[in-house]
Amino acid sequence: MAIPAPARPSPGEDRARQVRTLFSEIAPRYDLLNHLLSLNVDRRWRRRAVDRLGWETAPRGRFLDACAGTFDLGLELARRPGFQGLVVASDFAFPMLRHGVDKLRGEALRPVCADSLRLPFPDGSFQGAMVAFGVRNLADRLQGLQELARILEAGRKLVVLDFSEPGGSVLRPLYLFYFRKVLPTLGRLVSGHPWAYAYLPASVQEFPPPAGLAREMENAGFREVHWELLTGGIAALHVAVR
Repeated sequence: MAIPAPARPSPGEDRARQVRTLFSEIAPRYDLLNHLLSLNVDRRWRRRAVDRLGWETAPRGRFLDACAGTFDLGLELARRPGFQGLVVASDFAFPMLRHGVDKLRGEALRPVCADSLRLPFPDGSFQGAMVAFGVRNLADRLQGLQELARILEAGRKLVVLDFSEPGGSVLRPLYLFYFRKVLPTLGRLVSGHPWAYAYLPASVQEFPPPAGLAREMENAGFREVHWELLTGGIAALHVAVR
């Protein structure tokens, strides 16, 4: 019998292989589990992320959705009234892109299988970039953030949406119980994957708090970094300028 991979994220190249394997294997149930386990709150978070991107200043521009998964975030932008540009949706787990293709109905969204640590795009070639629940999984966060800075046109925005751990004496214990006990069990039952949804709380636990991620973004070449907490601090939305 095969021994399940450990839930705690591994460093470096081991982490990259682990993450690619994980998301490739859960791709068929990824959307269902996202909406089920977040009680559909993730849809509202993605709408807020696109609201903060500032795409209206370049409605015919090119925008990157990195670590795009099955395109929920990219489609939120591509379907906005008045958007006339192109969304490039990149992810290094090809099965995620493949399972997202059925959602496409002629929108201006182009899937690209690419690693966010080595993006195959010229310097300054995008008028905005966004990442939802992907920065946390990068094998080298600084390198990934530097790549996002590199491909952005000067003065344009990066929006990062990811999980956080809420404070407060009431919400925090309830959240931790759900996130560490209930979510892994439900995720395993629905996805059939032995460790994917134990990896999620482990990765959030090792992810820096919002102020720490803001410092990393500044070190990667961004300025005017600020963030807002969503749904009591369950998620955080960072916005920065290249």
